[in-house]
Amino acid sequence: MKPFQTGLFLVLLTASAPAFANTTVNVKLWDKEGAVNADAKMGMGMPANMSMATMRIKLDQTVVPAGKVTFEVQNSSKDAVHEMIVVPVTDVKKATLPYVPNENRVNEDAAGHLGEVSELDPGKTGSLTLDLKPGNYAVFCNIPGHFMNGMWATILVK
Repeated sequence: MKPFQTGLFLVLLTASAPAFANTTVNVKLWDKEGAVNADAKMGMGMPANMSMATMRIKLDQTVVPAGKVTFEVQNSSKDAVHEMIVVPVTDVKKATLPYVPNENRVNEDAAGHLGEVSELDPGKTGSLTLDLKPGNYAVFCNIPGHFMNGMWATILVK
């Protein structure tokens, strides 16, 4: 190939190559029969025995590449409505989210709300696609009482 043809070939090859692939994270929202412990203190950054949590968010991946990330969310509860919200966090080990005790929920705006899969009825699914930059993120359910019952997880975007 001549230099011009080689350059044109590379340009065409680059133009036809797909942009960064979309990463899918499967998210399961679960609880022990919808039971909420009003005195639970299992929020992010709190010392707690998470094996005692009555509610959880399970991610099938906790480290993903930067770029488009799709969260495929399933509410596996038989009784309770759940949701999933994504916020950035700086230091996972020390991170706490701005909790509003009299509302039993996180202040989403103060936490830096990036997007959510709104209230899902039991057995329902939803999805959310975000363009995430490298860093740490928290995903949590913000139905009153659920966050403090252990319904949160973290994900690292590299």
